[in-house]
Amino acid sequence: MTIASQIEQLENLAAIDADLALLEEEQAKEETGLRQKRERHGEVTGRLAASREGLSDMERTRSDILTEIRQMSAQVERSRDKMARCRNEKESVAVQRELEELRRLVRDRELDGEKLAQLIEHARSDVAASQAEIEKLEADLGVVEGPSRAKSAVLDARVSEKRAERKAIATRIKPQMLSRYERNVQRVPHFCAADDDAAANATRTAGAMPAVQSNSVLSAKCVHAASGISPPRGRIVSMHHANRESDL
Repeated sequence: MTIASQIEQLENLAAIDADLALLEEEQAKEETGLRQKRERHGEVTGRLAASREGLSDMERTRSDILTEIRQMSAQVERSRDKMARCRNEKESVAVQRELEELRRLVRDRELDGEKLAQLIEHARSDVAASQAEIEKLEADLGVVEGPSRAKSAVLDARVSEKRAERKAIATRIKPQMLSRYERNVQRVPHFCAADDDAAANATRTAGAMPAVQSNSVLSAKCVHAASGISPPRGRIVSMHHANRESDL
């Protein structure tokens, strides 16, 4: 195997890796979008169940308060009757104190009932809002889930195809060169991107070659950097001339 043929295979491998990265990114977006909707649906469903349970407890408590108020109101009426039958001032003072205490208790429970009524209205609004959001999420999932699954299946098939192509190309590259490429491929985009920007700007400013041609040369540099092999000068020049001839 010649160095030139190995570099060509590495370039093919790098192109497939770039395609795989885009496909996997698209896969992740599809999965993330559906997962977020499902998670939100579960979250709102749980909140709705808790709100309904809390609402039920508050309504039961309010019912108990109204029952107490009715019972104490009946006691007030009985105390009034007792007041009318008092035979002396001592009995009258005792009944008067009893009436004042009952009225105070009735007022306190009425205030508790009013506060609870406000909380119940707020809880009912929360239940209605959660129910509306759940219905919207279910409608959205019904619309997008089918197409999204179909798109994911297509993406899965394309990823599998690209991985098979990658595996076939990898068998045509020397093990040590492939290992070096795999080690360096993660860090190559960072320094190559900076090198690409600087070099592309310089070549465009000097008018040496158009942006597309300069990027082609710089992409080749990235592959050589990843493989750890210095690019033959003639290959870079020939790529430049080939691009110029294709433009003509």
